[in-house]
Amino acid sequence: MPTNRNLSEKSVALVLVLVGIVAAASLTLLLFQAAYAFSSNVTGTDRTIQATTIASSESQSSPSSLSSNNATTMGSKNLNIKLLVDNLESRLNKSAAILELTSKLPEVRKVSFASSINNTLHGIPKDMDLAKRKVAQGIISKYNDFRVIAFLMPNGDMYMEEPYSRQLNLTKTNFDFRDYYKGAVSTHNTYLGNLIIAACCGLPQANMAVPIYSSENNNTNNPSLVGVWYGGLDLHVFNKSLQSLNLTDNDRIVYVDQHGQKIADSDKKQSIIQNESFANFQSFKNAIAGKSGSTIEGINGTKMLVYYHPVNAIQTRWVILDIQPLVGQ
Repeated sequence: MPTNRNLSEKSVALVLVLVGIVAAASLTLLLFQAAYAFSSNVTGTDRTIQATTIASSESQSSPSSLSSNNATTMGSKNLNIKLLVDNLESRLNKSAAILELTSKLPEVRKVSFASSINNTLHGIPKDMDLAKRKVAQGIISKYNDFRVIAFLMPNGDMYMEEPYSRQLNLTKTNFDFRDYYKGAVSTHNTYLGNLIIAACCGLPQANMAVPIYSSENNNTNNPSLVGVWYGGLDLHVFNKSLQSLNLTDNDRIVYVDQHGQKIADSDKKQSIIQNESFANFQSFKNAIAGKSGSTIEGINGTKMLVYYHPVNAIQTRWVILDIQPLVGQ
């Protein structure tokens, strides 16, 4: 039987392999940047963009409602978006794999300082459970899609968070009201939460959580919850990925969550707008229903061609929208 030290070393090695796979997967995006070129011009600053559907064409349907110029480019547009979909799904899946794998480490599973949780510190002191903090620090340093790594107690109390400065900046100590905590505990599985404004830094963040159960109760139908290990996705990194694409001034691509809230934006100026919603776009409604294709929508009084595609995001669905002026109209 392997010792805890051997198990830890093997697990860390597997984490490093996963990080390497993530880096390789990101090569798809890098190779793709030079060829990706769309046209968009959304200038409205309303947080909920008003859109009126004029015509639509799903990928399995004939694009006869669109101009011939637009129709001839539909195949390449859909292919380009599919590359972005594959890249985003890969990033989310690798994030989940890293959290799931590290959640099995003895130093993560063991909770030795619960009695030292301090409401003023919003968790345990900086110099306690250094083994768990080291694992969290290692994930953040090697995989920059994560902004924070944290551990919640079974009741939702914060046990520790890295970076420690973020723990100190928390405005709450208990997080049992958060959907990522509820989802992980109720489904007994990895759960990607809604877009929130993080209590530690006031920035938009989506948390991915993994529930941890006691190994001694694995042979029962009701294992006891040890805690919830979660990572906060740094959406600024997702913004930078989109903004690194070779887009023209009129192009705009957005990642949108299951509620229509913007996750990331290729437009640097509009990426700073928080709580921007695309929920009333017909393109979003089509994609969230599992469809891909294009539609013409009236946005702020301008006819826009919107390409859309669903993204499998762990247990939920996100959406990629490409918005551009309608050519020839």
